[in-house]
Amino acid sequence: MPVATISSKGQLIIPKKIRDILGLKPKQKVLLKIVKNHAVIEPLPEKPVEDFCGIFKDGTSLTRALLRQRREDKKHEEKVPIGLFRPSRISKRGK
Repeated sequence: MPVATISSKGQLIIPKKIRDILGLKPKQKVLLKIVKNHAVIEPLPEKPVEDFCGIFKDGTSLTRALLRQRREDKKHEEKVPIGLFRPSRISKRGK
């Protein structure tokens, strides 16, 4: 198991064997996480926007799901008693 040393500037050189396993390239960004008192290095995609393009194409349309939820919310709002929020009870300070 490779060992690395932290420099006086706080820099850590990831050993080549680990870089190769993770597929890390020079200047590539990584995510550093703490999981149960352990540091975890996770490579970030080089082109994050392109990597997420089309991830929902085979699933349910999020737009349709949102519109369906909005219709349900509207039906619920129509059931709320009309006098619940009377304008006469709203403070008129500052006018």
